[in-house]
Amino acid sequence: MANEADELPQSAWASACRMLTLKRFANPDVTRAFANIVWLGLERLTQIGVAIAISGLLARYFGPDTFGKWQYANTLLLVLSPITWVCGAEILVPTIVARPPAQLGTVLGSAFTLRFSVSVAALLLTWLGIALGFFDPLVGAMLAGLAVTMLFREPFVGVINAWLQSMTYSKPQLLTSMSTAVLKAGLVYLLVRAAAEPWRFGWLWALESAAIGSVLVVYYIRRHGGKLGWHFDRALFTHFASAGTVFWLGLICMYLFLKLDRLMLERAISFADLGRYSAAQQLNENWITLALMLAQTIAPAFVYRVQQAAQLRRNVLRLTAMTAALMISGALVLDLLAGFIIRRVFGPGFEGAIEIFRWAVWLSVPAGIEAIGNLVVLKYQAKFVLLFKWLFALGVAFVVNLLAIPRLGAYGALAGLAGGYLAAAAVNIYYIRFKLSP
Repeated sequence: MANEADELPQSAWASACRMLTLKRFANPDVTRAFANIVWLGLERLTQIGVAIAISGLLARYFGPDTFGKWQYANTLLLVLSPITWVCGAEILVPTIVARPPAQLGTVLGSAFTLRFSVSVAALLLTWLGIALGFFDPLVGAMLAGLAVTMLFREPFVGVINAWLQSMTYSKPQLLTSMSTAVLKAGLVYLLVRAAAEPWRFGWLWALESAAIGSVLVVYYIRRHGGKLGWHFDRALFTHFASAGTVFWLGLICMYLFLKLDRLMLERAISFADLGRYSAAQQLNENWITLALMLAQTIAPAFVYRVQQAAQLRRNVLRLTAMTAALMISGALVLDLLAGFIIRRVFGPGFEGAIEIFRWAVWLSVPAGIEAIGNLVVLKYQAKFVLLFKWLFALGVAFVVNLLAIPRLGAYGALAGLAGGYLAAAAVNIYYIRFKLSP
């Protein structure tokens, strides 16, 4: 009887625990957030797979020289695109959440007007540069189509995606993005079979961005009674134009740092060699993106929600160690398989990319360590630290590239990236020690 009496409270406690667990999983906010993470992971994996498949197809079709020009045109686009990221999600999403639902149209309309104005200006300046002959003729022709993506990505896709993020429901945008990416890969294959001119491929990227924007606008209208209902408000427009400027400049510096190697190599080596370097770097960047995505999936729970400084220091240390171990393990495997991967994806004309890829994959280690430290900077919204960090990394990379590229070529550019990542990681470490000191 005594044993049975002792078991009753334990049984009741176990039942209560099961009920709490079920309630936690039944919580709609938790369920929605988990589903959002799953869809985000699927979208990233799809984009990475499609990007590698398209790059391999185009590399074999174009050859190293033309592929180098294609990659350089994409580099220019990725340097120009951050200009259109004014009024980022860190500003727009909290504004949507804070305002009553009746003001949603005014918030989105004002943000759209700002982003569309900046995007039109960026596109016109890009086309002007092409017309004035600032770029190689084929690079300019490729960039002319690619640059049109700026007109749709941030004004249409970005604004509606901010609304979806405010509801923790990014599935429509992610599903549309996955579908159009697969369709784009099919169209690239058809153009290759039709022996299309290289400059025509850039317009497929413009078509993809227009399709995503159109689908999301239609989805938004259907969710709001068949009306768009966006309105312009001067005060909100001014607020959006000024708020987040420091973060915006920091992002511009970050993307310029990430593409500085190709911008400076273009002046020092042939487009064929640039194509081989870019092929190796594209695979490496996809590996870094995938690995960081997996590592950072658990970061919000271990960084953003932790308030105690001591616990946060321990969590950051553990996340850094875990990420470093993941990056080192992945780099070892990719280093050993470099020849097989490059030949399989890009074909025999890219043998020169093998050694570059073997060295490039080790950049994932400092890149991963920097990304984990950056979570603390973002947690405390240290915008001036972010801006200084990427300005410092950009300056270090520029000096190293200036000295090393003439002597080492492509390997000098890798040294510049390594120096920039280490500089950024050093700023993170200093800030963490300052912010979380006992």
